[in-house]
Amino acid sequence: MKRFDGKTAIITGAGTGIGAATACRIAKEGGSVILTGRRAEPIEAVAARCGGIAIAGDATSSDHMDHLVTIACEKFGGLDVMICNAGGFGFGTLSDITDEDWAKAVQANLNTAMVASRSVMPALIKRRGNLLMMASIAALAAGPEACGYVTMKHGLLGLTRSIARDFGQQGVRCNAICPGWVRTEMADAEMEELVERKNLASVEEAYALVTRDVPLGRPATGDEVASAVAFLCSDDASMITGATLTVDGGATIVDVPTLAF
Repeated sequence: MKRFDGKTAIITGAGTGIGAATACRIAKEGGSVILTGRRAEPIEAVAARCGGIAIAGDATSSDHMDHLVTIACEKFGGLDVMICNAGGFGFGTLSDITDEDWAKAVQANLNTAMVASRSVMPALIKRRGNLLMMASIAALAAGPEACGYVTMKHGLLGLTRSIARDFGQQGVRCNAICPGWVRTEMADAEMEELVERKNLASVEEAYALVTRDVPLGRPATGDEVASAVAFLCSDDASMITGATLTVDGGATIVDVPTLAF
């Protein structure tokens, strides 16, 4: 498929994991991709693989995001897709989290998405483009010891719906994806922590443990999430806006009180 022929996408948090897989998927389908992230080396490596443009910077900076829009318009004639993939931080309970860690969670999850969306909106209106928010099943339910992360991901769904409501009449769509466990560098680090906590033999055993009660019984790959992103950002989803798509192997359909049976 070449669903992104003649289209341009900006992707934040594009150096690893879901962001990197998404950049490669959109490029494979004919799109031009502009990758950004705080560290230059990872996004440059991904850009080299997919033929994209890598520009390091802070997605919470309006000047930086405005610069990316200018590049998209000057080099490719406009912008069609904004994928807000940056995130992280905010772990610990309410009693544990510090003001600094809370602020980092706000910056990484909400401010990056808000600033990026605000900067790209005029260009998206011109091309009747769309935005994609990378949330999490933490936007739908609370995991343990992740107060800041859970709160910010819930907030992303509010931002998604607000944008969809306010800009739909101008042809702009906005949707969110809520992945469950995905095999990424960040998730691998969490599995290593679980290995230590539970005295497990390996990261593989940790992934098996956290997906034990997931209907599909395994974590997703970055490519599987990227497939869902490509669908929602393509014309195949032209009548879908304000929606939340879970890519979680069925994790969120499980009735927890019945697990004992």
